[in-house]
Amino acid sequence: MAIYYQDDAVQVTSESIRVSGHTITLADVTYVWHARGPTTLAVRGRVIGRGVLVLLLSLPPLVALICVVSLAWSAQDRGNWTLALIVLAACAIGALALVPFLEVPLGWLDRSYERGNRVNELWVQHHGREVMLLSTPDALRFGQIYRAVQRAVEQQGDRG
Repeated sequence: MAIYYQDDAVQVTSESIRVSGHTITLADVTYVWHARGPTTLAVRGRVIGRGVLVLLLSLPPLVALICVVSLAWSAQDRGNWTLALIVLAACAIGALALVPFLEVPLGWLDRSYERGNRVNELWVQHHGREVMLLSTPDALRFGQIYRAVQRAVEQQGDRG
């Protein structure tokens, strides 16, 4: 028996699919497909959170650009470029020092995109009935499970 996927709630083997305690024998599965499920509050929250994070990451460079233009404009009017260049150099050094700290929010943004922005459902035709095996907002996990089920069903068909 080959295991194609396994986590706490799902196990896909060469013989069966077990989801949250329910087991379906692969020999009885004739068709596998996926569909988009209804949007949940968690998915909406993820999309809103992603938007807020992008906004928060975009505002500091925009504010810095406005400040640089304003500083250059006022230095030009007064003819005092020395102070303006010192302030710009200090800000540039400070910005470079803060760049490594962007790893955390950019990691959150990456994981947000990996998890997706909709609910995915995994369906099979079992004994002539359409059965939904799984509904999850986690796109990465869903993709792994869906590919495992497809491989298992294909392998079952090659043996039969």
